[in-house]
Amino acid sequence: QVQLVEFGGGLVQPGGSLRLSCAASGSIFSMNTMGWYRQAPGRQRELVATITSSGGTNYADSVKGRFIISRGNAKNTVNLQMNNLKPEDTAIYYCNGERGSLNFWGQGTQVTVSS
Repeated sequence: QVQLVEFGGGLVQPGGSLRLSCAASGSIFSMNTMGWYRQAPGRQRELVATITSSGGTNYADSVKGRFIISRGNAKNTVNLQMNNLKPEDTAIYYCNGERGSLNFWGQGTQVTVSS
């Protein structure tokens, strides 16, 4: 059974930085695309950033220039470096991994940006 586990959420002041990490366990295959999504209270889950196995990236307009997604050295790991955080970045952040028709989600990690 494949499980994705996120690390690194927390409380940070506006303008601060956080780094999220995600690792998949129980997988014998490599994910094609991995990414991060977020869901704020009362809002739908939205894409933050994705990265393909070849390193191609895609970002939501709201995070371009502030967030950086990268694949880790270990198989099926992905990181999200979040800089210049804003209160509107407050949400639960979910890791996602995809291989063909298979789609996997982590349980989510809370990120709160507040003074």
